[in-house]
Amino acid sequence: MKSTNHEGYKIICQNKKAHFEYELGERLEAGLILTGSEVKSLRQGKANLIDAFVRIVSGEPYLVGANINLYPQAFYGNHDPLRRRKILLHKKEIKRLIGKTQEKGFSLIPTRLYFKNGLAKVEVSLAKGKKLHDKRQALKDADSKRDLARAVREYNR
Repeated sequence: MKSTNHEGYKIICQNKKAHFEYELGERLEAGLILTGSEVKSLRQGKANLIDAFVRIVSGEPYLVGANINLYPQAFYGNHDPLRRRKILLHKKEIKRLIGKTQEKGFSLIPTRLYFKNGLAKVEVSLAKGKKLHDKRQALKDADSKRDLARAVREYNR
């Protein structure tokens, strides 16, 4: 495991690129349907959400593009690392998300993958893509924060 956040939470991976690429809105916690070798690989912290997204196919949400590495001890029963995985949500939530994603510019992006009380969960955010000038502004803000923190450290020496 990479880190422990709250009681019962063990974060496997985070999609830090999503915070830069999108304006994140509403967040939902959802379960995942996984195979045994995928769960064992997740327990070792071997996952990546960088290019992942959620696609709704015939009324059912799927996690697409998430990379869960192969589990080395599972030989013939191993999984496909990039297969699409079904996300477990209530019907009301799915219908609401379908309506939201129909709006121009909105998409569903996974932001975290974690274990909660022993169950694999994914945090899905309703996101709207940032424009290039917004990304540049975010970089400028991060640089100014870094410079300010550096100046405060130098001053306190």
